[in-house]
Formats: sequence, C-alpha cells, structure tokens
Amino acid sequence: MRYFIKNIYFILLLVTILFLDTETFGKDSKVKYSRNNISNYLSGIISVNQDYTNAAFKYLNKVQSLKNDHSNFNVQFIRTLILLEKFNQAFAFSKDVWLEDEYFFETDLLLGLEFFIKNDYLNAEKHFERLNKISRYNLLFDDFLGNILIAWIKASENNKEDSFKFLDKVPERYHNLKKIQNSFLQCYFDTSKAQIAFEQLMNNEDSDFSRYNFFFANYLLFKNKNIEAEKVINLSRKTHKSNLLIKQTENFILTGNSKKIKNLFNCKNPVDVIAEIFYVIANIYSTEKNYQLSNFYLKISFFLNNKFTPNKTLLAENFFYQQKYELSKKIYNSLKSIGPVYSWYASINLAIILSDIEDKEYAVFDLEDEFNLLLNPDLEHNYELANFFKDREYYQESIKYYSLALQNIKQNHFLFSKILDRRGTSYERLGDWDNAEKDLKESLRILPDQPHVLNYLGYSWIDRGINIDKALEMIIRANELKKNDGYITDSLGWAFYVKKNYLDAEKFLQRAVEILPLDPIINDHYADTLWMLNKHIQARYFWKHVLGLDTVEQKLKDNVSKKLIFGIANKS
Repeated sequence: MRYFIKNIYFILLLVTILFLDTETFGKDSKVKYSRNNISNYLSGIISVNQDYTNAAFKYLNKVQSLKNDHSNFNVQFIRTLILLEKFNQAFAFSKDVWLEDEYFFETDLLLGLEFFIKNDYLNAEKHFERLNKISRYNLLFDDFLGNILIAWIKASENNKEDSFKFLDKVPERYHNLKKIQNSFLQCYFDTSKAQIAFEQLMNNEDSDFSRYNFFFANYLLFKNKNIEAEKVINLSRKTHKSNLLIKQTENFILTGNSKKIKNLFNCKNPVDVIAEIFYVIANIYSTEKNYQLSNFYLKISFFLNNKFTPNKTLLAENFFYQQKYELSKKIYNSLKSIGPVYSWYASINLAIILSDIEDKEYAVFDLEDEFNLLLNPDLEHNYELANFFKDREYYQESIKYYSLALQNIKQNHFLFSKILDRRGTSYERLGDWDNAEKDLKESLRILPDQPHVLNYLGYSWIDRGINIDKALEMIIRANELKKNDGYITDSLGWAFYVKKNYLDAEKFLQRAVEILPLDPIINDHYADTLWMLNKHIQARYFWKHVLGLDTVEQKLKDNVSKKLIFGIANKS
C-alpha cells in the first residue's frame, strides 16, 4: 500500500510539473524547464524526501539554472549541501541567490554565520535581523534564533548591556532556552552571577539540564576552581548516571586530563556557544522525529565546533531511526577512539543495530564477549549489559548480570531499586513468580513511590486473582504519581472491572484507549467492560478493532474471535 501511495504521489507531481504553464516557473522557461531539467529536479526532490542525500545532490546539482526563480529548489539544495558537509559551496550558493527584498531563511542564516565567523558583525547582524521577519517556521526561529544570535554579536562586540537586551527580547515561552543562554552570557562576561545561573540550571526540577553540568564544570575549570568542578561532576553522576558527556568528563578528571575538558568548549568563544545553540535545535527536531532537519542543524553545529565530538551521538541515533544503519555504524565505530566511556556506549549501539537488522543471537553474545574483555567492568557496565539482554528477551542472561550488579552496590545507591525492578520483571517473564514478586516488593520497600513498579506488581496480582484490594490501592497511587500514562490507566480500569465496578472501569479504560488507541489489550479490556454494561454493539466494534491491529498475539486473537461470536458470560 505504501509503495502504491508513493507512486501515485510521483505521477501526480510529474503530471503537474509537465503541464503547468511555464510562467509558473519564471522566465526563459524553455531552457530551464526542459523535460530533462524537470526530470532531474523531480528526482532530486523525491531523493530529498526519502533522505537519499547523495542522490539528491546528484540531481539538484544539474539544475542550478532554477535558482533565480524557484525558491523550493534553493531550500532543498542548500540543505542537501549542508547535510553533505559541502559548506563552502553552501555559503557560495547562498550568496549567489540572496535578494534584499526576499526573506529566505537558509541564505540569511548561512550568510550571517559566515560573516560572524569572519568577525564582520555589522553584516552578520543584518542577516540575523532578517530571521525575525521570516514566518515560514514556527518552532524556534521567528522570535528566538534571530534575537539570540544578535545577542552573541553584541557580546562579541563587548556590548554587555545590548547582549542581555536581545536575550530579553526572546519571549518567555522559551524560558528554558533563555535560562541556558543567560548562563552562557554570564559566563562569557565572567560576571558574579555566572555560578548562580549554572547552579539554578542544576537545581531545576521541571527539566533535565544534566548536560549543562558539563558546561558548569567547564566554566569552573577555566576559573581554576578544579576542586569545585570535580564536585559538580561527582554530584551530577549521582543523579544522572546515563549522561555520556558527564561520564566522559568524570573519566577525564579521574585520569588527570582536565585539559581535554577545556578543549571541548569555551564559553569565551561565542562560536562554541552558537554551536551548542544549533545542537539544542537539532535535539528538539530529533524529539519531534524530524530527523532530516535535525541533521541539518547538527552539521552546522559540527562545522562551528568540530572539537565537540560527543554531539555525534545524536547524529548516530538520527541515522539509526532513519534506517541509515551503515552511516550510524560508521559514527559509532569512530566514537570508540574517544575513550572507554564512548567505546562501551558505541559497542552497545553497534550490537543493537546488529541484533535488530542482522543477527540477533550473534549480536547478543558478541557484546557479552566485549564485556568480558573490559579491564575493569563496573556496576553500570553490568547494568547496561543486563538491560541489553532483557530488551531482547534473553531473560536468564539478564538476571545473571542484574545479580552481578547487585553484589557490588548498596541499598541507598541510585540504581539499587531499579535493578531489583528489572530483575523482577525478568523473573516474571520466565514464569518464576516467587522471585519476581520478591524483587518487586523489595524495590518498593526501598523506594515506595515508583509508579511503574506499583503498576506492574499491582496488575500482576490482579492477573493472578490475588491481593485485589491491595493491588487496586497500589494502582490508584501509581495513577496519582503518573497521570495520563496509558498502561497505568488501563490497569486501574481493569482493577475496577475485576471488582465488578464497571462504571468506573469504563471511565478509566475509555481514557486508556484515547491515550493508546492501537494497543490490543487495552482495547480488549474496554470492549469487555462495554459488554458487561450491556453495550454490546460498541463492545463488538472494539473487538473487531483489536483483530485489525498489527500487534495482536495469536492467543488474544483467538480469544477475541470467540467473544465476537458468543460474547461474555455474565457471572454474578
């Protein structure tokens, strides 16, 4: 079906271009819009849309005659050049197509950056000002990027007052981004507020600013406050175990390579800060699953600060989600040379690619072999390897490494309750309920308010027909802690169903279906409840919906098929 739709799109687009009045495209159309040029343009655009960057460049490069009349060509060609790291060509092309009376985001952005790098702040500001007048984008650019780039121009001119004025122009809806840039500006001007600004980021409970602990430590090192920098990293490691940048920084400190931390980034260099701005934008786009634009901003970030190699992890992840596995593997292999932290991270991700697209069994045990070659495997190595096994349903192996991790950890450790939880779920998947229940209960004893664990244990009890009242109490608590979680909402509704409180069951299960409309079990639970409320037509509708879903296991499919015919016996 997908193939058919793509081909229909291709045909419609081709017909449209071939039969449009040539005036649509501008002057000299007979030359510019020959069938050959149209074919290359169309092939280029399709290649762009399908993320075939090299092919896009091949085709679009042949039809540069379109550049004076066709803005979409300019957009796609510039983006393609940046994605292929042809920066000089991108700058030259942007200069060639720039027009004073037309606002074109990509050209003004690149030309502004080129002038900024050359310390031509007057011309850089002229182009960055134009970004504020472009309404084609609505995420960050219309009232964030232009103002913040000008703020850094003013900083570069040592105009402290105006730099903060332009920061203030950024609307408050970008308050987190403003906090980050305020920290960097305070750092740049070396004010008395710099340390306070970074500490406020660290202590922010609404958002994860763990990445910026690195920049705080970096600032302290430049101030020769080495002991304080080490304290920042140590504290960060206690609360943000998985942050690679922080782990790498810790490794640099432990091995006496603090100088390497300074080489990665310097807040006194505005170009480094602007590179970080583009990384943030790239990360936002990646979160939105717009990987092409994310890669565009990442490439610009690398161009501005190619020393900051940790950012390559995001690019590798983007390539993975784009199914560009060879490109992703290339980056992960390059990360192995950075040091032991990134080497192990790269090994895990290479194993993930191998297991997901090639040979699952080989990948699993190849990673275990790499683990055994580690000189000093620590708690996190055990934990990450165990997670890898668990995610691939090698539960016996995951239990082995979770158990090893628990041998070298105290109960007050950040990961202790989490490891117990994960080992417990592994036991449950193997059918060893006694050990599963023991681990889950112990995890909750150590850390009572874990919504996932409360839900998992509570639902497991209900599924086994035991401790129903206690299970309901636990799931209600889980729902209080994490509202609008589809699985917890489903568990709560199902608990009410088991207690024959069908009205409350309907309320919560309807909400669960709204949150996770494609989950077969949730839809089945909702249908069962509707049936018990004598809403038989609606119940059969949702059972039919279950059978049409792609992720239905055969056991559930057989059960639902029976209910479609016979319904549910009302046992009072």
